[in-house]
Amino acid sequence: MMTVPRQVVHVDSPTEQRNPRTTDIDLMPTIGILGMLNAEDRRVPDAVAAVLPQVARAVDFAVEALRGGHRIHYVGAGTSGRLATLDAAELVPTFNVPPDWFVAHHAGGERALRQAVENAEDDAKSGAAEIAETVEPGDFVLGLTASGRTPYVLGALAAASRRGARTGLISGNPVALKPAGVDVLIAVDTGPEAIAGSTRMKAGTAQKLILTSFSTATMIRLGRTYSNLMVSMRATNAKLRGRTVRILREATGMSAQDCSEALTDADGDLKVALVHLLSGVDVAGAAKALEAADGHVRKALDSVHVRAS
Repeated sequence: MMTVPRQVVHVDSPTEQRNPRTTDIDLMPTIGILGMLNAEDRRVPDAVAAVLPQVARAVDFAVEALRGGHRIHYVGAGTSGRLATLDAAELVPTFNVPPDWFVAHHAGGERALRQAVENAEDDAKSGAAEIAETVEPGDFVLGLTASGRTPYVLGALAAASRRGARTGLISGNPVALKPAGVDVLIAVDTGPEAIAGSTRMKAGTAQKLILTSFSTATMIRLGRTYSNLMVSMRATNAKLRGRTVRILREATGMSAQDCSEALTDADGDLKVALVHLLSGVDVAGAAKALEAADGHVRKALDSVHVRAS
């Protein structure tokens, strides 16, 4: 089998380097190509595991911001910005969060979500200007860049820091210097891409894993789940009503009829119905306990049990 000569390219970011494991990928049959891509993808979870302490700091910053009535901002360009926009959009239906809790800023605006906008990611002033108009002191701003040095993202983070917001950066370049003013750097090392420089591959997969873990852990810390069940949704249609009844049955072990009646009494509020069923207090008492517990089901249950004892 002919082997393509390996060329040494002197670049800072490992994502831009040539991958010695895939130099013959264009000579492989389809299953061989897929096998090589899959083998590279399997390296990503371990790379993400290595930066979990830094992700945890970002989660703590996000929880503090949201508890204080502030917001989370994602900032990215290209693939990074598209993944951030997707994560922010999915949190509203998944955890019933207010739509302004997570705000995505993408270089080039909405049009750039569907097609490339030339030079948008190189405009540091544009990133800074957008953040200066929307970020408030106490917010948490999380930037994403595979190279670790995208001007739009770094400009936005610098502006956010000047505004009094905490900042974090998810970078695919572990050798890039930590930008001044960034509170937490999450530099994940996924190594050379299967196709040199195609950071929509392993670097993008790592960003997706980190974003999903970051936002999900934030929701869990804020009490948007009970155990491993989504309990922050409201039953606004037949499909969701069926789902909430199933969740109530899983959480309580009670019959579908009992759960359905409790949900009706709670005006479709799954958390209220859940505290009502698990504690035995009436719906009004369950709602009051949840309000005092900032929506945490377990804290509400503990308070109800303490008052009853």
